[in-house]
Amino acid sequence: MAPPATVRIPTTADQVIVADHWVGDSTPVILAHGGGQTRHSWGGTAATLAARGHRVLSIDLRGHGESSWARDRDYSMNAYRDDALRALDWLGEPAAWVGASLGGMAGLYTVDAAPERCTGLVLVDITPRPAAAGVQRIMQFMAAKATEGFADLEEAADAIAAYQPHRRRPKDLSGLAKNLRLGEDGRWRWHWDPAFLSDPNRTTEHARERRHDELEAMARRLRVPTMLVRGRLSDLVTQAEVDEFLEMVPHASYVDVEDAAHMIAGDRNDVFTDAVVAFLDG
Repeated sequence: MAPPATVRIPTTADQVIVADHWVGDSTPVILAHGGGQTRHSWGGTAATLAARGHRVLSIDLRGHGESSWARDRDYSMNAYRDDALRALDWLGEPAAWVGASLGGMAGLYTVDAAPERCTGLVLVDITPRPAAAGVQRIMQFMAAKATEGFADLEEAADAIAAYQPHRRRPKDLSGLAKNLRLGEDGRWRWHWDPAFLSDPNRTTEHARERRHDELEAMARRLRVPTMLVRGRLSDLVTQAEVDEFLEMVPHASYVDVEDAAHMIAGDRNDVFTDAVVAFLDG
């Protein structure tokens, strides 16, 4: 299988989304990572889907990875939706949307705006009304070193290990380097715009408690094939949030991944990828 091509998709006159693109003849799939992550966060999922013939576009969301930082500091869900529609324009055909956390919410907004352009929706450990305790813990982790950064990759790995005690700390930190950027001062910082957390208008994905009713209405309007994938150890999507979502979207399928927390693709990539493959084949 040929390696992916790295592409740049214009979203405005001076901003782009950077993505990895695999050519294929089967159902196109867009992979959208969670807040604070990059397109490299999917483990082997993208390559597996491409090997099965799918056309795959794995994107860096605005303000993340190699994509442009928003000059106007707009990290609202409407902005992510508009970027998603530009990605679909670039593909030139309908696609299934697989989104983790922030990427999942962007997918929900996109399907609601253009259901005819989306063949399916996979929400990865996110629902319209996530558990407040889980949201707070994620926010605290992301904000802790957002400005100061880390002295080296070892310090960053220690912070991640403390945040995710269920996951074995990796000995090889080369993969971690893709989610961090080395500053001119020699310190490593997360590969996302700090303004993502400091939107003065409180319109970021992480302030969405004020939008719960709107998001629930979107979920109840879903008619495309939908799947919710939850990490059983997640404190963001507990069984209560699962039950609530399945009441909102009765036709949705559901997969509960054992020994995985919020970052399911990193915790149990094999189980997660099998679930996505089965959903797309179905």
